[in-house]
Amino acid sequence: MSKSKSVQDIKKLSEEISVEDYPEFCKALESDERKAVATIITRLHRKYELHKKEQQRMIKIFEYEKAAINSGYVLIAGIDEAGRGPLVGPVVAGAVVLDLSVDWTGIDDSKKLSEEKRNYFYEKIAKHAISYGVGIASHDEIDEINILNATKLAMARALEKVNADYLLIDAVKLTDIPIEQKSIIKGDSLSASIAAASIIAKVTRDRMLLELHEAYPMYDFKNNKGYGTDSHYRAIREFGIIKEHRKSFLKNIL
Repeated sequence: MSKSKSVQDIKKLSEEISVEDYPEFCKALESDERKAVATIITRLHRKYELHKKEQQRMIKIFEYEKAAINSGYVLIAGIDEAGRGPLVGPVVAGAVVLDLSVDWTGIDDSKKLSEEKRNYFYEKIAKHAISYGVGIASHDEIDEINILNATKLAMARALEKVNADYLLIDAVKLTDIPIEQKSIIKGDSLSASIAAASIIAKVTRDRMLLELHEAYPMYDFKNNKGYGTDSHYRAIREFGIIKEHRKSFLKNIL
């Protein structure tokens, strides 16, 4: 690359090329001794290394799905929940059968994604997944049968809305479901299908909590999402509980 090009031109070019072309682009700049160009090279090297690391993660995050396909299964559903720990509202489960021909680069455990990214992938899953479903177990059901059983109930309800012959589930075993399944500890970080289910579940529940916040702004559900923060406990002591609170989670202060 000619040294006659201005730094601004080189910067513009670096922003237009694909990340796969970074190494060749940087090699062409090696003889350019300008410090500003060296800074561009360093930046591109860093971005390329992050790109390679993400590519490797994406290969790994589909290993469970590919193993299931290699065993003869066709429709692999990931299942996960959101809302086991909060003091208020339902536990929500997602079940997702991903189309593996779609590029899911960047998908991850919902807790590791920004709200913007979660919403992006929620819409992408809704549009491009083979199928997906949401299951809900209410605060009353949580109080009646406990949070673990309510979680399993929500997962079973989500699964009713998809067609699957193999299940990848985050940490839980659905013994009453006669479908071959694998329970994976921290599955939302290790399986793309479970990560997708975690996104569907969390976005759905967060939107429910936003509606609850509008009805009861004093509890600050918009920010605490129903978890037991200091301000949430203070609001309970000042205003009491609402019908959506889980009484079994609040025995010590009721």
